[in-house]
Amino acid sequence: MLTIIEAAGWPIWPLLLASVISLAIIVERAWSLQRARVAPTTLLAEVVEEVQAKGISQDLLDRLAEGSLLARLFAVGLKNSRNSREVMKESLEEAGRVAAHQLDRFLTTLGTIASLSPIMGLLGTVVGMIVIFGAQSGGGSNPAELAHGISIALYNTAFGLIVAIPSMIFYRFFRAYVDTLVVEMEMQAIKLVEVVHGERQG
Repeated sequence: MLTIIEAAGWPIWPLLLASVISLAIIVERAWSLQRARVAPTTLLAEVVEEVQAKGISQDLLDRLAEGSLLARLFAVGLKNSRNSREVMKESLEEAGRVAAHQLDRFLTTLGTIASLSPIMGLLGTVVGMIVIFGAQSGGGSNPAELAHGISIALYNTAFGLIVAIPSMIFYRFFRAYVDTLVVEMEMQAIKLVEVVHGERQG
């Protein structure tokens, strides 16, 4: 690996940094976006059952406030449940925007890395071509310099694509998954409002 890095020259270092950042974001988002941490499938039914059986207690609000992202959203809505349907809905919408922002965390950076990595690889290709042309002289070419220039060009092009392809795949995956989670959370929040205000049974 060190041999490859040395052969690729200095343009490989920004790509290595980008690959480390990309990997860190992918691992962090895969951990943070687990459904149990964001929107457990049984949460709405459990909350509705407890509200209908015991009412909205401070204990329930405290437990929700310390739970998943959707649970914290429900806690905000239930705190405003004594107000009108519109006020409760507005409080959920405001909390929902904050939640959506948290779900989007680092995705812009991942998308930027996916877009820039091929360009960074192209920079290495250009540097390699400059080295190749610099190896040409009136007395012929320097084989060592020529080989070094080719190594810089090819390694950086390849590594740029190696970083960009998985980064783009995971960016697209997380982007679609976050959109799905946001829609599901919106639908469950609306159901909670309707249940609390007696417009549906659950």
